Amino acid sequence: MNAEILAVGSELLLGQITNTNAKFISNQLSELGINVYYHTVVGDNAKRLEEAITIAESRADLIIFSGGLGPTKDDLTKETIARHLDISLEFDEVALTYIEQFFAKRGRSMTENNRKQALVLAGCEVLANHHGMAPGMILTKGGRTYILLPGPPKELEPMFQFEAKPKLGALLNAGGVIVSHVMRFYGIGEAELEVRVQAILDTQTNPTVAPLASDGEVTLRVTAKAETVQEAQQLIATKVAEIQALVGEYQYGVDDDSLASKTVEMLLDNQLTISAAESLTAGLFQSELAEISGVGNALTGGVVTYTEEAKINQLGIPKQLLDTHGIVSSECAAAMASAVKQKFGTNIGIGLTGAAGPTAHDHQPVGTVWIGIAIDDEEPITYLLHLSGMRNTNRLRAVKFTCHYLMQLLEERGYNKRYK
Repeated sequence: MNAEILAVGSELLLGQITNTNAKFISNQLSELGINVYYHTVVGDNAKRLEEAITIAESRADLIIFSGGLGPTKDDLTKETIARHLDISLEFDEVALTYIEQFFAKRGRSMTENNRKQALVLAGCEVLANHHGMAPGMILTKGGRTYILLPGPPKELEPMFQFEAKPKLGALLNAGGVIVSHVMRFYGIGEAELEVRVQAILDTQTNPTVAPLASDGEVTLRVTAKAETVQEAQQLIATKVAEIQALVGEYQYGVDDDSLASKTVEMLLDNQLTISAAESLTAGLFQSELAEISGVGNALTGGVVTYTEEAKINQLGIPKQLLDTHGIVSSECAAAMASAVKQKFGTNIGIGLTGAAGPTAHDHQPVGTVWIGIAIDDEEPITYLLHLSGMRNTNRLRAVKFTCHYLMQLLEERGYNKRYK
């Protein structure tokens, strides 16, 4: 089955918001083994939307719409589709009751146009919206399936994942299932990983293996089709073992894991505490860790020492060291790591300094990063990076490399492994 994602909203064309919905839906469809060949964006104009629908129908079996289900006049997706397919709109009583109760509970009067959100395509299967008002829809007509979803990501993502995806999976795979497993790698480039697993990619049938690179990371999605989940998982396990035999040393996690989540998991498993002194990342390392639940049992604290004066006054780094070696140096990163570890009394201290860009810093070219890691009573170990991205990309990659190197060091010291 081939799919097209059709996003509706003039705000997308004006650049006021980013079309993150298309990325999310494409990712979800790939887990079902559905090919996405086109992303289309059209403004809030009925004529242009109908033209886009006609084009999509000429090249896709599945068309997924996002946006245009709200209460205002420019929300015209379902009206346009109804006219195009020559079917009527009717009120979904469950959705209408939910909308009425929403306003009643808040003591607000419901305007007539809010009733519009409860209108659905006649004969469709309604997708409940547990995070907003407008329900979604799934309709099959003329051998083609149409799925309508609300535009706000906080409504679209759970609706697709928990309402539309299971129904779509059942529709496409009657009598069978599709199961996906994501392998996550760091410290190896997309090109090198592909070369190493090329034989697997060239001979894949079922399961299929699809590589994807993002923000310095590489993933392999292994997708199997079978009669039962257990059979699909067995097919996946066999293929995963083949891949791990070739590139397993670079794998850090699976599915929804991140470098930050695996770092926190490793710290918690080994009852280790950590603190950080950050210059170019300005707290980003601690922020990434703080997104993970339970990190309070590992992350004790830290400081942002962006300037030379802050490094001297907050961390006690000797001015002579900075004058001799510079701020962007191995010696500075090591000193920052040792000082913050002592300041907060943690098992691990992290020091990050460098030139994020767009201009050179401390006579060092853009992308030069030094990472210092101090563990227990050992001498700090430093790592040099030569990054080539934009400013904030360099900062994020510096954080990811810090997690990567820290987990490697802990593994080498016999702590529980990052990936189990």
